[in-house]
Amino acid sequence: MNIDISRRALCRAVAASPLLPLSRIARGAGQWPNRPIKWVVPYLAGTGPDTGARILAEAASRLLGQPVIIENKGGAAGNIGARQVARAAPDGYTWIYSAAPMAANVLMYRSPGYDLMKDFRHVMRLTTSDVLLVVNPSSGIETLQDLVARARANPGKLDYASGGVGTPSHLGVELFLHAAGISATHVPYKGASELVNAVLGGQVSFGMPIFAVAYPHVKAGKLKALGVAGTRRNASLADVPTLAEQGLQGVELTSWGGLSLPAGTPDAIAARIYDAFSQMLKDPQVIASLTELGSQVSPSTPEGYLQVMRHEVELTGQMMKSARIQSF
Repeated sequence: MNIDISRRALCRAVAASPLLPLSRIARGAGQWPNRPIKWVVPYLAGTGPDTGARILAEAASRLLGQPVIIENKGGAAGNIGARQVARAAPDGYTWIYSAAPMAANVLMYRSPGYDLMKDFRHVMRLTTSDVLLVVNPSSGIETLQDLVARARANPGKLDYASGGVGTPSHLGVELFLHAAGISATHVPYKGASELVNAVLGGQVSFGMPIFAVAYPHVKAGKLKALGVAGTRRNASLADVPTLAEQGLQGVELTSWGGLSLPAGTPDAIAARIYDAFSQMLKDPQVIASLTELGSQVSPSTPEGYLQVMRHEVELTGQMMKSARIQSF
């Protein structure tokens, strides 16, 4: 796959994509909303994105005066839900929880079933989350060095779970394996919660779930965190060092999630949604609830969210090249 060509094509798409004006024009939304809103979360129920979206949906319902109902459409690293919303009416009544895999999939899949820029109106980033390298405490692996040593002593015999091909939990491990000079067998699951369950149940040797999903189990002593795949330690697990601190360079990942709409959604409705989420992400109760999950509130402008999307595609290309992963 020619990554450079893909990047140029993406840049042209970004340049052509209409941006949500920063000026607030929500007055033109008229009677919207006058019925319930569906927010598609393209991941399994109980995952970090799902739990976070439910917190925000409750707050949005109060601000907008209509129920915001979560609909889980897991599978294909988020592609199934993304395709559904790409085809939905652009009337403000169908949203999607857009996240890092949605951007990564434009390179991971030859035909993801949607155009990242042309089929959606990207409103804003909402949160970010670290990625943790975890094992089962009963494995006898206490440190990152223990895991690397065991993998070297048993070439190709260790396996790891991911939340699906192209997710941060997949690409992150492939970067880790490449940086450490070891190998392991990939076992993809349908979401981060299944990934964690596989490690908890001993079906796989290790995994790299997003922080929000792994944290409750680490806190309860059911998972052992070996390292944070970020640029700095996470305040909620301050005693867990980053992978870089432990001598493993180049494995730095941050998962993120946001909100997008079908392309063609009117400016006034998109602005109304942006205003509502900007307001709720300043609410101390909402911030506390999301922080308790292990997420960080990280709102962006619409223009900033497009830049986040573009950066994720470029980063995915670099990771695929480094880990020798081909699109399929």
